[in-house]
Amino acid sequence: MPELPEVETVRRGLEALIVGKKVASATSDNPKSFPNAPQDVASFLVGATIQDIHRRAKLLLVSLSSGYSLLVHLKMTGQLVYVDSGVRFGAGHPNDSLVHELPDRSTRVAISFDDGSTLYFNDQRKFGWVRLMPTIEVPNIDFMKKVGPEPLEADFTAAQFAQRFARRTRTNIKAALLDQSVVAGIGNIYADEALWGAHIHPQRLVASLSEDDFERIYIDVRAVMNLSIEKGGSSNKNYVNAEGKKGSYMDFARVFRREGLACPRCGATIEKLRVAGRGTHICPVCQTI
Repeated sequence: MPELPEVETVRRGLEALIVGKKVASATSDNPKSFPNAPQDVASFLVGATIQDIHRRAKLLLVSLSSGYSLLVHLKMTGQLVYVDSGVRFGAGHPNDSLVHELPDRSTRVAISFDDGSTLYFNDQRKFGWVRLMPTIEVPNIDFMKKVGPEPLEADFTAAQFAQRFARRTRTNIKAALLDQSVVAGIGNIYADEALWGAHIHPQRLVASLSEDDFERIYIDVRAVMNLSIEKGGSSNKNYVNAEGKKGSYMDFARVFRREGLACPRCGATIEKLRVAGRGTHICPVCQTI
């Protein structure tokens, strides 16, 4: 599933490519992926100009000159691919639709601009969606009300980070990190990486963690996410960014998907177990309960 750094990579790439463009048409093959009334699409999307692109957790918010916004959630297998003559940008779930000719069987939405370029929303499993709604109503949707603070905001401190876990004391730290109502956007990859960096076993209960433990997790969450954004996300197959380069964070991963390999810190063999219902990677020497 695309995580916060991948969605931020999408945001930055599209910001450079489609802001200022005017929508000429919008088509969809699946009402679940594009749950919008045709009259709203005709009135508030077609003919509107892209003004800005924001991100909240894993949700993209595309502001339109019509006073409406497109909300895009990639979910498990979603992709956004921009195609123009000589330019191609793609990010999201790493499969061949990122680099092959579009539209294809996974294309759910196609938004064409008046200069001939097209933005495709592809989604094999049809869990993702592109929703059109008045911009003024966006803060009132359930997602926006429930989602926790952004971990990378400059004014989000280590003390505030620790406080977010106060109601999850009986939960293991891996599950708490994955809870989007606690802190936004931390997915499986970055939870494993940050806990390894902080020397914390993912099965430790939140109540057992000290202030120093939380500060180390906070520091490493921010470090691994910023590194992933810098490297273009964690996709390591068929990812193409706005400059035509592949995402490379997985080349720098220290524990995730490295079971059976040596821990880069102590040399012990990395193990894979199941925590919070997710495949979890640890060093049994560096991370003890």
